[in-house]
Amino acid sequence: MRNIIVVFLLTASVIACTPVDNRKKIVLQGEAQGTYYAVTYYDSLNRDLQFQIDSLLKAYDLSASNYVENSIISKVNRNEAVTLDSIFTGNFLLSQKVSEQTGGDFDITVRPLVELWGFGKKKRGEVTPEMVDSVMAFTGYKKVRLENGRIVKDDPRIKLDFNAVAQGYSVDVVAAYLKSLGINDFLVDIGGEVYASGTKPLGQKWKVGIERPKDNEKYGESLSAKVSLQNKGMATSGNYRKFYVKNGVKYSHTIDPHTGYPAHRNILSATIIAADAAHADAYATACMVMGIEKAKAFLENHPELEAFLIYSDEDGDFKYYSKGLENTLVPN
Repeated sequence: MRNIIVVFLLTASVIACTPVDNRKKIVLQGEAQGTYYAVTYYDSLNRDLQFQIDSLLKAYDLSASNYVENSIISKVNRNEAVTLDSIFTGNFLLSQKVSEQTGGDFDITVRPLVELWGFGKKKRGEVTPEMVDSVMAFTGYKKVRLENGRIVKDDPRIKLDFNAVAQGYSVDVVAAYLKSLGINDFLVDIGGEVYASGTKPLGQKWKVGIERPKDNEKYGESLSAKVSLQNKGMATSGNYRKFYVKNGVKYSHTIDPHTGYPAHRNILSATIIAADAAHADAYATACMVMGIEKAKAFLENHPELEAFLIYSDEDGDFKYYSKGLENTLVPN
């Protein structure tokens, strides 16, 4: 009996010393940037931040969206006088850095080419080599720069497009907002670009799926793999969601800045894990332009990036290339 009492007292002591996690799990969902968003976080104050996050994402579009007529980027593209904010400047400087590191495989001056090929707001038309050559004359990240708080262009016809980085950057903006409120355990997902901070209860890392590249499939409908994330951003770029087929030829929304044509590479999707979602987003797009062999070489020289590439061989079969994910991939 004495032993039972001792065991009981020891057990009670351990329970009393175990900190109580009184945080509430909050799940918010909505629409932004033409897609969905989902934010999950644990908060001891049980705060519903739906209105604040919606407002944050709307303000973000007023800076970085090509589809908002009065956004800062739209005014820059029309060569109108406009005061740049931190969101626009952050997107621009990050993009220029990635462009330099990838030798121009990532380039935000492709907007006129995006429109030419029918992936912007303009109606799709016939594209000729002469038209492509004409636009290529004023395409190139080295032809635009930030000087004294304003954008300087070598040619007024240059237009910028943040679409290949903006979604990831907006994830980071929401993540920074949550951290500013003292919320450090959360997952932000905007259209499949994510940032995972901290852990779930009991120290579990967040698990995020990598989509299988299948034409016109809904987000999350089928997965190729899952990874566990903690304090990292992840983004996937692919040619299986935004494309059209004309005369039997598939045209992807990813434009090769070197040729002016939609990228026809053997990579079907590129998933990158980086320190934040914006860098992951930009490098994922760059890998789609590079093609598998160049992308592999680039990733080997950038140990700060983890990657999961899905590509097709000469027989059309799926192949997988994983770099730095040995301890991150989890059973699907």
